[in-house]
Amino acid sequence: MIGPDGKLNAGNVGRLSKAPWWLLALALGGTVFAWRAATSQLYADIFGHILSGLGVTLAVTAIAFPVAIALGLATALGLVSPSPIRRNIATLYVQIARGVPILVQIFIVAFVLVPLGVDALRWISGGSGPLADLRASDVPMAARVVAALVCAYGAFEAETIRGGLTSLARGQAEAARALGLSQRQALWHVLLPQTFRRILPTLGNDLISLLKDSSLVSVLGVRDITQEARLYASATFRYTETLTLLALLYLALTLLLALGVKALEHRYRRYAS
Repeated sequence: MIGPDGKLNAGNVGRLSKAPWWLLALALGGTVFAWRAATSQLYADIFGHILSGLGVTLAVTAIAFPVAIALGLATALGLVSPSPIRRNIATLYVQIARGVPILVQIFIVAFVLVPLGVDALRWISGGSGPLADLRASDVPMAARVVAALVCAYGAFEAETIRGGLTSLARGQAEAARALGLSQRQALWHVLLPQTFRRILPTLGNDLISLLKDSSLVSVLGVRDITQEARLYASATFRYTETLTLLALLYLALTLLLALGVKALEHRYRRYAS
């Protein structure tokens, strides 16, 4: 409130400076655009076409991310393993996956590794059984893209989890062992819970990045929101309206994820305190 001298007091200035003005600005802009879209048949048609691919975008993200975390966890344990074989295999995978662009990995998985894997399965089956008639064309393009995203983000998550593990004090593992916990029990009940609390912001950023990178499924013709927008714009030449609406839809999705991650961080901090 304004004080007797007609000026804002320090407490109010502090609260105003901490207000999420960026979020209010985005909400205002989104509201204006939503009103315009609701009163325009053109925007309604565009939104209807784009929204038909939303399920694919969300499904790719929802499947690829937890699998990538599982792969990253297994790889991170290999990176910190005392076994030189496991450590070198994990390091080799991380270096390759991080050094090759995700788009290139998608092409390699889709058009190289999947056909090779199908040929290997047919060879293992010996020309008989349910795998004898399997063809590379039987593997959906969406599944190939999910596999590629898992391979790419598994390496990123491995480095994130490894960093979280190595940041913990060494004495915590020793204290857990002194309490009678086995090495596996100390890892699962003491070290990993603390690690995931520490790396939660990074995991949230990776989830947002994966949601955006899911748009790469469009290069294989998978009809996600990006592919649906491209097809509509190509047919109607309404590139400005279509691409603007597509960008706003991605922005809305990423903002929802970011706010969800922030709420989860706040909950963990309150639980830890």
